[in-house]
Amino acid sequence: MSQDIVTRAEAGVFTISFNRLERKNSITGPMYTALAEALSAAATDPSIRVAVLQGHETVFSAGNDVGDFAKTPATDSEAPALPFMRALAVFPKPLLAAVCGPAVGIGTTMLLHCDIVYAGDNAAFTMPFVNLGLCPEAASSLLLPQLLGYHRAAEALLFGQPLSADAALQAGLVNMVLPASGVNAYAQAQAAKLATRPISSLLETKRLMKSGQQPAVLQRMDDEGSIFRRMLVEPAAKEAFSSFLQKRKPDFSTIRAGLSPIESPLE
Repeated sequence: MSQDIVTRAEAGVFTISFNRLERKNSITGPMYTALAEALSAAATDPSIRVAVLQGHETVFSAGNDVGDFAKTPATDSEAPALPFMRALAVFPKPLLAAVCGPAVGIGTTMLLHCDIVYAGDNAAFTMPFVNLGLCPEAASSLLLPQLLGYHRAAEALLFGQPLSADAALQAGLVNMVLPASGVNAYAQAQAAKLATRPISSLLETKRLMKSGQQPAVLQRMDDEGSIFRRMLVEPAAKEAFSSFLQKRKPDFSTIRAGLSPIESPLE
């Protein structure tokens, strides 16, 4: 288990905490592996009834560690992020999230797989995939339009601009907005309440809500992942990553787009 991911089990509640505050809880390959292992362990442990994902009161997660991505791009179907996403999608028990400060990229899209999300009043939700020369992930291209409606989802994904805590509440992405200093404690208290409920009722209620769409979610994750990995090594992403590391504005003006065979017009 990576030291940047800390877990704790207490009274039926399994807490998974991002613990890389000096890098704004940005996620590396080993952290993805640790997250997937933690969720798998919680799913199969009969003493665990509820799980909680949380960060610090100043930041949830800055998303993928760009430096880590630039050095070791995910170019195969078993890149570390995908097992984590799958573990989220099939997690059978109630999964809560406590989100304060920035939630960038996967920091936001992972929330689409949580059952209940509490946000701090300082939370900001951003999905900057297009700005990085990439495409959505974690089945967000499927789930976000369902949650926000197509046009609001398109605005969020195409522009990649932050969504405030209040806007996220209005859109249905979060359940409640609280002062940042109390979000983690509130999520823990709510998880403790759920942990007193009959486990069979918790499992079956979630299964009934999720089962109808789960195959489509997993398929969309695979589809997005294939495109994401291809785009990672293309010029737009390389320019976005290098400009980020060099602290300059990216220049995509000389990069031409090519259409995939499916998108190409018929001759």
